[in-house]
Formats: sequence, C-alpha cells, structure tokens
Amino acid sequence: MSLSVIIPAKNEEFIIINTLYNLSENLKLIISENFEIIVIDDFSSDNTFNLVNNIKNPNIKCISNKLPGVGHAVKCGIENSSKNYVCIYMADESDSVNDLVNYYSIIKSENLDAVFGSRFLKTSKVEDYPFIKLVLNRIFNFIVRLLFYYGYNDYTNAFKIYKKDALLKLMPLVSEKFNIFLELPLKIISRKFKFEIIPIDWKNRKLGVSKFNIKELGSHYIFTFLYCLLEKILLKK
Repeated sequence: MSLSVIIPAKNEEFIIINTLYNLSENLKLIISENFEIIVIDDFSSDNTFNLVNNIKNPNIKCISNKLPGVGHAVKCGIENSSKNYVCIYMADESDSVNDLVNYYSIIKSENLDAVFGSRFLKTSKVEDYPFIKLVLNRIFNFIVRLLFYYGYNDYTNAFKIYKKDALLKLMPLVSEKFNIFLELPLKIISRKFKFEIIPIDWKNRKLGVSKFNIKELGSHYIFTFLYCLLEKILLKK
C-alpha cells in the first residue's frame, strides 16, 4: 500500500518548508519510503516554487499548476499521483499529521473508498477559527446537510483521504476553486462509495495569509452544490 499527499500552495514561502519537513519526517516513521508529497504551486508570485523545488528529498516533488485555482491544483495533483491512496493536505499546517496517519490506517484496514474528517464532532479540537468564517461555515454545511439529506457536517473541509481508483471514477471534476472540496465528498456520497467519518483537529495558520475569499466563492459553492444535487437525483432514476 502507498500514499500520495497533495498540497496545493500559493504564496506559502513563510511556512511551506516547515510543513513539508514535519509531514515527511512523520510519514517516514509510519509508512517508510512508500509515499510521495506532491506540492502543486498555484501560480505563486513569491519564492514558494523555488524553495520546494530545491529540496533534496526523493519523496517530495513540486509541479506548476496548469490553470490558476486550487480546484485545478487538486486535479493536477491527482493526475500526477502514483500511489494507491490520495490525501489532500493544506500548506498552512492547519491539518494534523496524526489525523493523516489515522486516515491512512483506517482507509487501508477497512478497504474504504474515502475517509472524511469532521472538525465539528464531540471529540474534535478546533483552535482559533475566525468567528465570521465559522458562522458562515456552519450555516452552509447545515443547508447542504439538510438538502442533500445526509448527516455529515463538514463537507467543505479540504482535508480528506481517498482511494485513487475512487477519485478516477469521479472524473470529470468541474470545480475550479475551493468548491472542489465540496464536490468531492458529495460525489462520493451520491455514488454510494464506501467511506467513514471520523473526528479531526484543526488550528488556524500562524504564518502567511489565507487564500479563502468568502465573497468570491459563494456563487461557486452554490453552483457545485446544485450540480451535485442534480447528479444525485439523476442517479436515483
């Protein structure tokens, strides 16, 4: 078994090296050398690409995104991944390496197509989530949960793990921006793939600037939800 970790990165020069070092060192302890970390540089205007590209580590590679947008970065990462399982991990270290290791253990041992983390279960720990963003997150996820008629409560969270074969069956992916993180779990659910939901931790970034723009992305999320809802309805026929 093997693991590809996809990290979309745009202007992350202040934190990307630390993220990659911590991730690589922890994965070496768990799954030896049978993993790869693929950083997709999303048209950075800083030194992100050069910093990653100069790392002398056979498990880490940096690829330039083909089209701007984190959705395209994720698709580029999937296309260039070569392992059995694919995890999307954020460059800002908001995700927990321990949760990633847990993801990998569960998806392998239970032969699942995906494992979805939730930052909003009883045993989850969340640090310094911006208040307005948190309120909007909870409202939107509640609406998706209600209308899609499924009890998951953290659809928009990027940090999830998938079987590579399952991801290929979801193609084509239509989302260009952060809405891809909504499209992926909705398609997994509507196509009745095997998955599990577990609690995960999250902490706000300490360095750099978030690329998430609530005003810009609202219409993209609505489009993706309606697109996936239509697919779910059609699949029932």
